[in-house]
Amino acid sequence: MRLFEPFRALGYITDGVPFAVQRRGIETFVTLSVGKAWQIYNCAKLTAVLVGPQMDKKIRALACWRDFTFAATGNDIAVFRRAHQVATWSGHNAKVTLLLSFGQHVLSVDLEGCLFIWAVAEVNQNRPPIGQIQLGEKFSPSCIMHPDTYLNKVLIGSEEGSLQLWNVNTRKKLYEFKGWGSSIRCCVSSPALDVVGIGCSDGKIHVHNLRYDEEIVTFMHSTRGAVTALSFRTDGQPLLAAGGSSGVISIWNLEKKKLQSVIKDAHDSSMWIFDTTDGEARLLKYRSGHSAPPMCIRYYGKGRHILSAGQDRAFRIFSVIQDQQSRELSQGHVGKRAKKLKVKDEEIKLPPVIAFDAAEIRERDWCNVVTCHLDDPCAYTWRLQNFVIGEHILKPCLEDPTPVKSCSISACGNFAVLGTEGGWLERFNLQSGISRGTYIDIGEKRQCAHNGAVVGLACEATNTLLISGGYNGDIKVWDFKGRELKFRWEIEVPLIKMVYHPGNGLLATAADDMILRLFDVTAMRLVRIFVGHMDRVTDLCFSGDGKWLLSSSMDGTIRVWDIISSRQLNAMRMDSAVTALSLSPGMDMLATTHVGHNGIYLWANRMIYSNATDIEPFINGKQVMKVSMPTVSSKRESEEADENRTIVAESNVNKPDVSGCLIGDSYSAQLTPELVTLALLPKSQWQSLVNLDIIKMRNKPIEPPKKPEKAPFFLPSLPTLSGERIFIPSSTNGDGDQDETRNDKTVFEARGKKLGGESLSFMQLLQSCAKIKDFTTFTNYLKGLSPSAVDMELRLLQIVDNENISEAEHSVELQGIGMLLDYFVNEVSCNNNFEFVQALIRLFLKIHGETIRCQVSLQEKARKLLEIQSTTWQRLDTSFQNARCMITFLSSSQF
Repeated sequence: MRLFEPFRALGYITDGVPFAVQRRGIETFVTLSVGKAWQIYNCAKLTAVLVGPQMDKKIRALACWRDFTFAATGNDIAVFRRAHQVATWSGHNAKVTLLLSFGQHVLSVDLEGCLFIWAVAEVNQNRPPIGQIQLGEKFSPSCIMHPDTYLNKVLIGSEEGSLQLWNVNTRKKLYEFKGWGSSIRCCVSSPALDVVGIGCSDGKIHVHNLRYDEEIVTFMHSTRGAVTALSFRTDGQPLLAAGGSSGVISIWNLEKKKLQSVIKDAHDSSMWIFDTTDGEARLLKYRSGHSAPPMCIRYYGKGRHILSAGQDRAFRIFSVIQDQQSRELSQGHVGKRAKKLKVKDEEIKLPPVIAFDAAEIRERDWCNVVTCHLDDPCAYTWRLQNFVIGEHILKPCLEDPTPVKSCSISACGNFAVLGTEGGWLERFNLQSGISRGTYIDIGEKRQCAHNGAVVGLACEATNTLLISGGYNGDIKVWDFKGRELKFRWEIEVPLIKMVYHPGNGLLATAADDMILRLFDVTAMRLVRIFVGHMDRVTDLCFSGDGKWLLSSSMDGTIRVWDIISSRQLNAMRMDSAVTALSLSPGMDMLATTHVGHNGIYLWANRMIYSNATDIEPFINGKQVMKVSMPTVSSKRESEEADENRTIVAESNVNKPDVSGCLIGDSYSAQLTPELVTLALLPKSQWQSLVNLDIIKMRNKPIEPPKKPEKAPFFLPSLPTLSGERIFIPSSTNGDGDQDETRNDKTVFEARGKKLGGESLSFMQLLQSCAKIKDFTTFTNYLKGLSPSAVDMELRLLQIVDNENISEAEHSVELQGIGMLLDYFVNEVSCNNNFEFVQALIRLFLKIHGETIRCQVSLQEKARKLLEIQSTTWQRLDTSFQNARCMITFLSSSQF
């Protein structure tokens, strides 16, 4: 059984598939494609409002209509109502490339030039198309649009450069435009009637009149490449925006017939607004992720954020809770400098980050992040509080500068230690950026710390030791303050990666021989060796408690090693090799990055989110389990096929099954009877039982009740406690008359609750549970009732005249009250559904308290309930007081 379950992917906003825009009321929504899934953003704040499920094939086209989303995948069209797939339209013999929402229909076009017409009214059923049009053998469709005011007509562009105007109602071609000798990439309607804008692959933009087949004006795109998108302004300004494959948007003035402005590097998911005095656009909102695969990641801020650095030269912080809080850290006025130098923004940015370290303790004081960059002899500081690059640039070894390869920040957050490719080791003060000394090994041939590149650095928790690892396989332990060498290890194999856990004092290393070695820095000795990877190790990570070591390799596996027992706990194989990993401080989430993927993938720790009490069910020894990658949706994935899973060894057959206990699965299993277990009900449900009188008084109507609307005479109805009306079909006997006896029986059955296939009332269910002395079914029944229904059931047993109680006359009520007291004694003793049972007891005593006081037979049971209640609450009060005293002591102490 695998230990980590796919959860979701971060950093994916959109891909190259054209988006679909839809206006609902006063709000506008945009649907974007993300590989094999789609997501919907609200344009007001660019917040994600809906994420679709993962599909088997990549999305090639999107369309929207009301609550429905249509996605073309392969030869089929998947139909979704909000986030749930309701239908699949099949019929195409080739891949569907174009979709168009057209009134009450959806048009789809495939690569072979076949156009299908689908009825949206029958969207919930897998029905065939209502019409089909063959566009022609020498006509390869590339775009489709509906010209405004052209009833039942669509305009289709082709790769050959021609356009066809079709009537989809009569399935006839009305006219064919010859084109301009270049394939058409996009076509859009303008605010002026009969006028459309057409973008071609040669970079030309044609504004054409369809009615007279005349060209009005032609523009040439400002940069090389095809015109992939067009849009006219509809607020009266004669402007046309044209987007190209090079990521540049050109704004053309239609009246002056000239270029007005250019927006460079506009390839991110962004919104632009034209509100400046010179008429140029400015960036309003944007959402973006890495445009190249990230290489370094690390959890930050108690597991709420992830720091990430990628090959796109961007240094980002991702929020695992709210995507709108994710952003790129500013590197200064990159856009202004690039515009002044007439180069791209990427050329001005710093080189890709190869290593970084962060200290959360100094976030509010000064720069608390240090980064090392590819082939850069300097290290840069960052202030995460303001999300900007810091004012200090750390330059080690000014006499012989070499690229910085590794860095580490001390536990106090005051110092940063840098290691270079030339073996130089230097310490800097982060507040001032001044060098505070170097570390020199007098045993080396030259003045340096290592005879080779420094590939790893780590500072001990008390600032007494500094550990450095050299590429040549030498690991050295230094006195942090005195800068003297205290100890060294020689592994005689080139060192690749090194990570240190300050809590347990263990140092983990990975070398070229694919062997993981653990060193005890305090005892100065090798303590563990782990063997299992079949290719180069890419990253290492300790768990928060220091009991696990996680490693990733280019063989596509992630392995979890138990340090105490010195064994492999779990191993997973992905479709793509892992380049970096990081386990959250709470050990609930694992973040990974992969070769060729631009996102960060989150995996849920099944041991944390299940009711398993130990790690044994998740141990699969040396077996490697095949797992699928997480998707952009956080919904639970369907179970994989048996052939894609590795069968757990026979020794694990009798282990508890926790496969169903994943994220989002609620369970109320009691861990032990000594612990109080809550019912996990909504707070309003059990609180309403306590304050039901106040709620009734507040909701008391101020107008007299109105006569309810009568049901038809042939539908006799029965009001229930929950307020809904049950319609009871009338039955007839053999003579054609209604069978009143059968109707009475039906009425009785309708009043009962269906449990376990039988129709049982409140008292019948209580009696049956009391006989077997197991009230679980009765408790579940009460939990399913509304507060008013529970109150009504308890009041049905109420005795109004408590002074003249006759046991013969009120035997049913007294028996019911006695069984309820036995029920409360049993539930309080079990400590299960605690808050719900306490609310029930309060409501019960409020209704039947006087009856219990007057009846000797009930007083003994009530006295037993009081003793158990007192014992339970005394134990809880003791625990609360102990915790309160400890918190008070710690809060008033000064360390």
